[in-house]
Amino acid sequence: MENSVIDVANCAWSRAIAHGWETPYRVRYASNLDDGPWHGMPLGGFGAGCIGRSSAGDFNLWHLDGGEHLFQTVPACQFSLFEQGTGAYALGSPPADGTLAAWQWYPAGQGTYSARYPRSGFVYDGVFSTDVSCEQFSPILPHNYQETSYPLAVFLWQFHNPTAQPITLSLMFSWQNMVGWFTNATPSSAIEIRDDGSPVYTYTPRWRHSQGNFNEILQTDQYQGWRLRRSPHATPPQEGDGEWAALMPTGVGEFFWHSRWNPDGDGADLWQYFAKDGSLPNCTDTTPAHASEQVAAAFALRFTVAPGQTTELPVVLAWDLPVTEFGAGIIYYRRYTDFCDRSGQNAVRLASRGLQHYRQWQQQIRSWQQPILEHPHWPDWFKMALCNELYVLSSGGTLWSAASDRDPLGQFAVLECLDYRWYESLDVRLYGSFALLHLWPDLEKTVMRAFARAIPTADPTPRIIGYFYRGDPATAYRAPRKVANAVPHDLGAPNEHPWERTNYTAYQDCNLWKDLAADFVLLVYRDFLLTGGSDLDFARECWPAVVAALNYLKQFDTDGDGLPENGGAPDQTYDDWRLQGVSAYCGGLWLAALEAAIALATVLEQPEGKTYDQWLQQARPRYHALLWNGAYYRLDTGSGSEVVMADQLCGQFYAKLLGLPDIVPPECARKALETIYDTCFLQFHNGTLGAANGLLPNGQPEHPHATHPLEVWIGINFGLAAFLWQSGMTAEAWRLAEVVVQQVYEHGLQFRTPEAITAQGTFRACMYLRPMAIWALAIVSQGDPRKT
Repeated sequence: MENSVIDVANCAWSRAIAHGWETPYRVRYASNLDDGPWHGMPLGGFGAGCIGRSSAGDFNLWHLDGGEHLFQTVPACQFSLFEQGTGAYALGSPPADGTLAAWQWYPAGQGTYSARYPRSGFVYDGVFSTDVSCEQFSPILPHNYQETSYPLAVFLWQFHNPTAQPITLSLMFSWQNMVGWFTNATPSSAIEIRDDGSPVYTYTPRWRHSQGNFNEILQTDQYQGWRLRRSPHATPPQEGDGEWAALMPTGVGEFFWHSRWNPDGDGADLWQYFAKDGSLPNCTDTTPAHASEQVAAAFALRFTVAPGQTTELPVVLAWDLPVTEFGAGIIYYRRYTDFCDRSGQNAVRLASRGLQHYRQWQQQIRSWQQPILEHPHWPDWFKMALCNELYVLSSGGTLWSAASDRDPLGQFAVLECLDYRWYESLDVRLYGSFALLHLWPDLEKTVMRAFARAIPTADPTPRIIGYFYRGDPATAYRAPRKVANAVPHDLGAPNEHPWERTNYTAYQDCNLWKDLAADFVLLVYRDFLLTGGSDLDFARECWPAVVAALNYLKQFDTDGDGLPENGGAPDQTYDDWRLQGVSAYCGGLWLAALEAAIALATVLEQPEGKTYDQWLQQARPRYHALLWNGAYYRLDTGSGSEVVMADQLCGQFYAKLLGLPDIVPPECARKALETIYDTCFLQFHNGTLGAANGLLPNGQPEHPHATHPLEVWIGINFGLAAFLWQSGMTAEAWRLAEVVVQQVYEHGLQFRTPEAITAQGTFRACMYLRPMAIWALAIVSQGDPRKT
């Protein structure tokens, strides 16, 4: 029998079980989130809520309330293994709070954890006589809009007896009843300005509020396990209401259980039985927990493996928490409820589906990853990172709502990150949405339709702009939240009403940004073209917003030369970096967006294309004349800066990607890329960190204490690598991308990839959306993107 975990270890991120980090990256700003390096691959479908299990075996990530973050090990949630003649071990790390002191915990370093999303697993080595492994995965399947939403995880255990004698084993799965914990006790909390100028709100989960929780043991002809519930069960359920279930097949070995034990104690009520012979006391007690009490359940299966034989045992964990509440009273059901019901009583049904279909799902995952793993020109580190950076589609505070007449696949959204907790920031998804486009294109289009609907809306509510805020609300600079026809920066935040109340961020006045309109137009045309160029309904639905967006941005062409001017205050994705006058970054995106709009107007037979062509003919030569200095395109026309900006020609990259005319002479683009590679990458710490956003031609900082210019942005580096590859600089592309991947995966940033790292060993903005730009490198390096 094939060992599926060894299969997972191919082109995977691997680490010795519970092996720590000597020099993990630390958070740059104290107010930003830093959980530490113990993140493992998340488990759970898109928008279903997810959980995470670390490389030590601990269940410690709980993204079960839409858009909210909880990171804390719950020791009672654990697998344990008994082997006759060896003893029993809980397959995690000892609790720091001293609970479950009677349990014996698995020793660090004895085996390997491997992850290649959406599959991960453990191989346990050096403790048991049996060869023991566990693969864990959820049915994350490209172009699948049903099972990919399921709130479940499959744990596929394999036990091989290499000895000449039979071996008796027992596998236990215990879980604390967490029903009711994952909801905000303060859903209407006030918005405040954090010390870095970002808007924040208070999230207060009902952590350990377990009154009324009770547990049941299930045994049927097909499955056996436990079900964790709460009494009374609300009808209809509210946020946090629902249930958990874990099942294994019936008919293998001896089944034991304990439906009510104390996870806050020393654990002896389980361990004295399990450590002795792999049994449990078969206690059935459904008494609900009182106000100060915690309850947990466990089951165990004892079985014997003959010499030379292998036993495979699937365990499926499912949770049914069907409701997400944003602001008070703003209720959405999750996508998976389209395939069961909305009662919050479907965990057993979902887990049972997992037992029925896990082999099919496993094979489907293998099939879609096989071309990646067998790609002859992609290095193994790239294959690993390409798969693992998809993690954020599950654990990035992801929302996926139930279907409606307007949105037959529901609505979808991923947070910019956990520190900047608002959805689908458009300037970020310009880079970070390639994976969604490539693997789940219909979800990508739902996001862009949401932006198209939002563009004509207005919200005059005045808000404090954080960039200028100095602590006094009375004198603070304010701006309207959303101006009609301005492209919104984002689709809103979890504490209000995502998709309906947009432009949540208030660090800058995003109504003045000079990249968002171009980003929108480019993404609409990209999504149309790279999904076959035949979805005319999508193109027609977005076209009025394309026209409105371009007209709105054109008003910032104050001198009439065809190029909008940046206003001095940071007014683009580098929102702590002042650009003045015509800028290489925003101006290039504008030119590419005009070309995209002309192409789309031609397809749709819209008259505005003629106007955009006139604008383009005026602007394109002016852009080159104003900014080209013989080696690179200058930062802008107004600041006098000589900085080499790494991302100066993002517009040229997009134009080439979409088969549009070059926005600059190709030889100038090539020369600029050579300058960027030498200046921002090779001269910045000898090419060991990645490309800094902006340095002087001699490789030195323009301002030693600048923020954005001296940071290495992971997603920007992947985008730059894609541009290098696209332009024939393939060796340089791979070298740059490899260095960045090493920084993330060798220094404790795995499954929490940040926006930025620094030469001081710090990071900013973990679980960031932009690093999925690695999929841009995949798309350009495998050939014509229109054939993907």
